[in-house]
Amino acid sequence: MKKVAIVFNGGTISMKVDPRIKAAVPGLTGEEIMSMVTGIESFAQIESYTFSSLPGPHMTPDIMLNLSEYVQKIIDREDISGVVVTHGTDSLEETAYLLDLTIDSEKPVVVTGAMRSSSELGYDGPSNLAASICTAASEEAKNRGVLVCFNGELNSASEVTKVNTMALNAFRTPNFGPIGIVDNNRVIFYREVNKEDSIKIDKISGEVTLLKCFAGMDSRLIDFSIANGDKGIVIEAMGRGNVPPAMVDGIKRAIDKGLAVVIVSRCFEGRVFESYGYHGGGKELRDLGVIFGDNMPGQKARIKLIIALSYTNDLKYIKNVFERDLYK
Repeated sequence: MKKVAIVFNGGTISMKVDPRIKAAVPGLTGEEIMSMVTGIESFAQIESYTFSSLPGPHMTPDIMLNLSEYVQKIIDREDISGVVVTHGTDSLEETAYLLDLTIDSEKPVVVTGAMRSSSELGYDGPSNLAASICTAASEEAKNRGVLVCFNGELNSASEVTKVNTMALNAFRTPNFGPIGIVDNNRVIFYREVNKEDSIKIDKISGEVTLLKCFAGMDSRLIDFSIANGDKGIVIEAMGRGNVPPAMVDGIKRAIDKGLAVVIVSRCFEGRVFESYGYHGGGKELRDLGVIFGDNMPGQKARIKLIIALSYTNDLKYIKNVFERDLYK
């Protein structure tokens, strides 16, 4: 029987309501959560580890990288077939993507959690954990990068985002939909996702700011980022990758200072492109030297830029990491 390691890392899946403050707080151990996953011993041997009990908003890129190194050591063991990581949902997509970019293994790594605490009716933690264990033990899940498993759906860490604050299927993939499902304990995949090359780094170096465009926005926040010594800026631009005209000079100053500036869209679906030639349009930004981030959400583009900048300051390399053959 295959052996699956579970790395407990906090989040709603490990929480219950404190009657004193009438709100959910960390309160369940990994053993207590596993006791609710009945019958799983028929599918895999389980080894449990505790990395943290952090809520999602408490995660940082440094902690994410430490988690990546922790998981890499476990999955490198010959007797381990796959790893499941629990996580708070608020920052789950960012951690899952960082793991996807930094872990080098053909074995499945599955990230899961819960949208309801153990004190609520319909607590979804055990069912998500069971489906994730089945996935981690599946031969079909190999060589697919890090996966996110919620509500019986499997999404790629490179594509998934949290789209709802409370729904059990809060994690979805815009544009494409899930890559597979877990049905009656069987893992079924419907499409392939190209796994990005792993980027090995020893530490997180340099801050990256994420800015969201709004009507009438100027360059003040960009100039603050430059003065703060940031190494990169991700801008959630409007539409196809356009910004208010008062931002253009600030973007030019950032690029002239050597900052990597990545443009994505604040739109839920679709990609950025150099379609518009007016002042502040994507064509002008492209000519200034911005990097296009395809259809990535801003928070995930920031993680990618942090990892790339921690690996090298070569902007040509970083541009290729984001654009590859998507733009010519």
